[in-house]
Amino acid sequence: MLHKEGKATILLTLIFLFALNAGIGFLFPENEIVKNIFIVLSLAFLVIILQFFRNPKVVVTQNDKHVICPADGKVVVIEEVEETEYFKDKRIQVSVFMSPFNVHVNRNPVGGVVKYFKYHPGKYLVAWHPKSSTENERTTTVIENKNHVQVLFRQIAGALAKRIVWYVKEGQHVEQGGEMGFIKFGSRVDIFLPLGTKINVQLNEVVKGGKTIIAEF
Repeated sequence: MLHKEGKATILLTLIFLFALNAGIGFLFPENEIVKNIFIVLSLAFLVIILQFFRNPKVVVTQNDKHVICPADGKVVVIEEVEETEYFKDKRIQVSVFMSPFNVHVNRNPVGGVVKYFKYHPGKYLVAWHPKSSTENERTTTVIENKNHVQVLFRQIAGALAKRIVWYVKEGQHVEQGGEMGFIKFGSRVDIFLPLGTKINVQLNEVVKGGKTIIAEF
């Protein structure tokens, strides 16, 4: 299944590849080798675009004591930090890096009420840069679960990602594991948890959005 955010990109890609191969056919009408090379390269490029926008079905096991990973990728940060935008105190930060080959659907790590949401325009530093969490284009969302535990998480654009999409707003009730947004072409998600939260993942661990339990309260 393909994600709805990919429709326009896939259509433009098809138009571009059709025009490119038509042009190659016009310039090299008798050179089958050149035409076949461009056809193969075009198909490979189309497959890359299609796999980026794939949206596999995920069965989420909801649990108010669990924090579910919001994205597919690899854990690149686990550390105690000062969260300066909303909590303004120390939190445990867990960051997941998404390569262009990961599924880029973003999911709510907990269920509950959206207490805070803000979009920040910004730079496009590489997603693993230490300052990407505070200087890149990003969103900040805080969800409070029914046990009144608040979890903050950020969608962060990377060097290739220049469009963040979100489906949440303040006051909205959201389900754990439900789609909250999408980031195009390489990015990162940061999760900020209360001190004392049990972390179930390790650095460089490969995780799955909606499936991996990254922490427990």
